[in-house]
Amino acid sequence: MTGFETDLVYIEKPLANYVHLLREPKSGTVAVVDPGWAEPVIKVLERLQWQPELILLTHHHADHIGGASALKARYGARIIAPLADRHRISEADEWVGDGDSVHIGSARGEVLAVPGHTTGHIAYHFPEQKTLLCGDTLFSLGCGRLFEGTPDDMWQSLSRLSALPDDTKVYCAHEYTEANGRFALSIEPDNKALQSRMEDVKALRAKGLPTVPSTMTMERDANPFLRPHSPEIRARLGMETADDVDVFARIRHMKDQS
Repeated sequence: MTGFETDLVYIEKPLANYVHLLREPKSGTVAVVDPGWAEPVIKVLERLQWQPELILLTHHHADHIGGASALKARYGARIIAPLADRHRISEADEWVGDGDSVHIGSARGEVLAVPGHTTGHIAYHFPEQKTLLCGDTLFSLGCGRLFEGTPDDMWQSLSRLSALPDDTKVYCAHEYTEANGRFALSIEPDNKALQSRMEDVKALRAKGLPTVPSTMTMERDANPFLRPHSPEIRARLGMETADDVDVFARIRHMKDQS
């Protein structure tokens, strides 16, 4: 088993985006994930001397697809996009849906439908490489806003991702961890794993370093959007006997208002 060689492009304004670059070392195949802008990605690719063959898109928002056409034109890379967004990402070469496979060289990824942030959102899970590319569904210590889906949609999607192995590396698409963590502490302040994670996050951000990737264990232990079962969260919200999806919906509403 070989892992990916990875790098990332951080585009601070306007939305603190990450564009993830993956290279499968056996074949040298390179993939670019969710390139909202082309020029910053090109600069990093040139520094690394990587030639992308694939562009993987998780959903249709402009800050995730805006640079895809330019990268395709420059490098001849193939664009893979969500089947449910076929009417919104016309420049794609291949559309994939839940249960389909994608390959970066010899690495095989599973396509997971994870609606909620958008109705067509997908994630790419590479089991052998222990890598999850989850776009705006799951963030480090957070999750995406519900622009198109329902709370039940998003809770089902997050539950599906949460069931992945503990050591799965979680590559999300934005550097929102510190703000997410401050909110998390407001509803689960006694969570020791969350306290420890936030100490690490603050140290990383003080040095200008990324907080991504996290791991699925970190998220299950500290991310409130995966923890509607937490007695502390339920007690603070006065929802001790509520369904998990209702607690999740309240947490998401509170974060939207924060």
